[in-house]
Amino acid sequence: MNNNITSARKDTAHSWQNPKTLLTLIAIALPIAFASWQALLNNFAIEKAAFTGAEIGLLQSVREIPGFLAFTAVFVLLFIREQKFMMLSLVMLTVGVAITGFFPSLAGLLCTTLLMSIGFHYLETLKQSLSLQWLTKEEAPEVLGKLISVGALSALITYGVLWVLLEQFQLDFRWVYLIAGSASLCIVIFMWLAFPTFESKTIQNKKLILRKRYWLYYALVFMSGARRQIFVVFAGFLMVEKFGYSAADITLLFLINYAFNWLFAKRIGRLIGVIGERKALTFEYIGLILVFISYGLVENEILAAGLYVVDHLFFALALAIKTYFQKIADPADMASTAGVSFTISHIAAVVIPVTFGLIWLISPASVFFAGAAMAAMSLILAMYIPNHPTEGNEVRKG
Repeated sequence: MNNNITSARKDTAHSWQNPKTLLTLIAIALPIAFASWQALLNNFAIEKAAFTGAEIGLLQSVREIPGFLAFTAVFVLLFIREQKFMMLSLVMLTVGVAITGFFPSLAGLLCTTLLMSIGFHYLETLKQSLSLQWLTKEEAPEVLGKLISVGALSALITYGVLWVLLEQFQLDFRWVYLIAGSASLCIVIFMWLAFPTFESKTIQNKKLILRKRYWLYYALVFMSGARRQIFVVFAGFLMVEKFGYSAADITLLFLINYAFNWLFAKRIGRLIGVIGERKALTFEYIGLILVFISYGLVENEILAAGLYVVDHLFFALALAIKTYFQKIADPADMASTAGVSFTISHIAAVVIPVTFGLIWLISPASVFFAGAAMAAMSLILAMYIPNHPTEGNEVRKG
């Protein structure tokens, strides 16, 4: 009887050690590090390293180089399991963030950003692959939406702490970066020690795969990567350079962004499961066209902040691209295609920040009008998604 009780307790103690819990903890740890880096970057670069649009464009292009090389993940998987590789990537990300504040120069920021970015992009590649392997097609939209919601709550708390550290304690950037990176690293160490290795149901291909029938997915990913750069690089920079937002102001703006994601992301994931990927992406792209045009014309700082929040909210709908791929793909292609898709999404991302940074010096509005054109192209592509995508029914006919 005692043995039965001990066994029951043991089973209960380990019931939380499952893939969904691991993905949830990653969704918590990632924003603590990356959201802190992102929220502080523009103010840190301008105030401490005297950056202009040209330097910030160069920095963001360097940040995207590891994303362009994400396809190399499939070769690393020949020597190391996906799950362990994901943990190592998280370590690189957190360490890169922790040391950022100690190098306030162009060269220093380029080096710390490169380290952080290698970890971030490998992590995103592997997280996407393992999520689609561990989750069923039926549960994926809602669970992925839930993970976005959890990540948003984590970011929400992070931004609240950042605001207190910056406004109330007046901490220097270096200590804020160190605290954020170290806190995230502690969670990574816990995950590394506490969770077993989870086996995939399907053995993954360990070579690069480009399939003709995935062409629509590749195109959607390419346009998403190009368009996202306009928001990530230049929308935040607009707030600081044109409207004079402080680091605390930007943190509050992010706080609002992630409050909306926390409240609505799970519902959005559930909605995608109901209405389908084509309708969800159509709504997103029409909204983004209007948002980008408005960015180019806005002259009021409050209205600009509103656009920034709406813009960020549309990102939750982008998970429809992932669920579309899960429905049409061979299960053995998840790991390889995750790396390939990240490389495709970063082809434009390597070029856009630095080239558009030069355009910014002449006409900031033109940068956002180009973003609207990209959203329009994405809208046309979304029309090709079938109502019920499956293997063999990847593209809408006619």
